Amino acid sequence: MRRMFRLGLGAAVTVAAGMAAVIAWPIGEPLDSLDLKGDVNRGAYLARASGCIACHTDAAGGGAALAGGVKLETPFGALYSPNLTTDPEHGIGGWTLEEFARAVRQGVSPDGQPYYPAFTYPFYANFSDQDIADLWAAFQTVPPVAEPSKPHEMAFPFNQRWGLKLWRAAFLEPPRTAPVAGNGDLWNRGRELVEGAAHCAACHTARNLAGARKSDTAHFKGNDALPGGGKAPAIDHETLRERGWTVDSLAYALRTGITPDGDAFGGSMGEVVAFGTGFLTEEDRRAIATYLMDDHNGG
Repeated sequence: MRRMFRLGLGAAVTVAAGMAAVIAWPIGEPLDSLDLKGDVNRGAYLARASGCIACHTDAAGGGAALAGGVKLETPFGALYSPNLTTDPEHGIGGWTLEEFARAVRQGVSPDGQPYYPAFTYPFYANFSDQDIADLWAAFQTVPPVAEPSKPHEMAFPFNQRWGLKLWRAAFLEPPRTAPVAGNGDLWNRGRELVEGAAHCAACHTARNLAGARKSDTAHFKGNDALPGGGKAPAIDHETLRERGWTVDSLAYALRTGITPDGDAFGGSMGEVVAFGTGFLTEEDRRAIATYLMDDHNGG
């Protein structure tokens, strides 16, 4: 009996020590000082391309721009997008440019806590310093909204943010935005947008039980288990071609939401067009379509 007690106590101490080590484990890269002047217009454009407005504006509930409150149902509980206005208490008005850069590119909050990967920071990791400065300049023009972010509704153990450090170690992957020699400027611009800012794979790639994308086996192959019960169709080049899409029709749909058969995008894709791709330049929409329709976009 005494031996069993000792074994149990030893196991408990080992587990507790492991948890303490993970909790104390610092994440993210050191903050570098950024001394760049941002371009407000370019930052606003990048914010549109990145889905910031759609995810952080509760349009259905009449919420103010970028004040958060959009609910995202996940298999692990409900998440609410936070307030990104310039309010110093409830928004990001008290942040520094460097803290903003760390949040966007690394998914780490100013107090060193990991963000849930529902925030699509894995796709923004390759944003340049100038991209960050431009985004920051644009966000500084947003009027402050003194509304606290809604608390997430995550059950134990998913409400323990320290556990996300283990998730990051196991599943965090760099975005596939590096240019590919020989594929042309338009194709590479499409790759930069699709695999980066526009984060198309966030919805159009299936996920495993831990909520990580199956990038190696199901990239762009569709997702039948979107948060809230929705579905995202496959957008790999084979499927798009089989369903009658062309570069022209896809670029047109990204502007209007109208599909080749005269139907219209609904659900989350309708929001993507309304708040995001509909504001892009015709060249960027064509770049996205060119990349998606090409049979060399798998890596």
